[in-house]
Amino acid sequence: MSNEQKVAIVTGASQGIGAGLVEAYRKEGYVVVANSRNIQPSSDAGVIAVPGSIGERGIAEQVVKTAVERFGRVDTLINNAGIFIGKPFTDYTVEDFNNVVNVNVAGFFHVTQFAIAEMLKRGHGHIVQITTALVDQPIADVPTGLATLTKGGLDAVTRGLAIEYAKSGIRVNAVAPGIIRTPMHAPETHAFLSALHPVGRLGEVNEVVDAVLYLERAGFVTGETLNVDGGQHAGRW
Repeated sequence: MSNEQKVAIVTGASQGIGAGLVEAYRKEGYVVVANSRNIQPSSDAGVIAVPGSIGERGIAEQVVKTAVERFGRVDTLINNAGIFIGKPFTDYTVEDFNNVVNVNVAGFFHVTQFAIAEMLKRGHGHIVQITTALVDQPIADVPTGLATLTKGGLDAVTRGLAIEYAKSGIRVNAVAPGIIRTPMHAPETHAFLSALHPVGRLGEVNEVVDAVLYLERAGFVTGETLNVDGGQHAGRW
């Protein structure tokens, strides 16, 4: 494999948005190192699966190490892995808290540290977080305290890292989806969830993927959070 072929890392890659991102980056000519807890080996030689929880530092290190050892570089990191638990704030358990923080925050921290270290060696790179529109626009009927606590941190650190590494050739951006039609949402919930968007429908995986690919190509864009939320962030409706 040529060291000139670009390499993307995608976490939370086994289904939904993550799987869509893996497919999209392959179509763009990248090789992909794909991670999730239960990801299976791929029949595509350009997709290397590294199973395990990204919240474990050793797994995060192995993900980046695999990219470097197999392909010689890391060009893009997509921090897509995340846990969403929706319940009233006082109903969250310590176990809920630990699980969400472990994936949403610790997972981001570990893999991003390792990826940036490699990007600095080459003087370029791109990092994208998948956050949530709920960070800027909470919804009364959807209690999401742990999601906004953790994904809000990723939204803020996106801007911080963008400034910190701007002169090092590393861009850092985020995509904030609304509710996307993925296997995590049962069909019987779709009507309710659709009504939570001003446009009156769920988002589709390809719409989030398109936003990420826009940011990938937009060399003058860094520190940006791109809302893909059917208008949720614009205010009450």
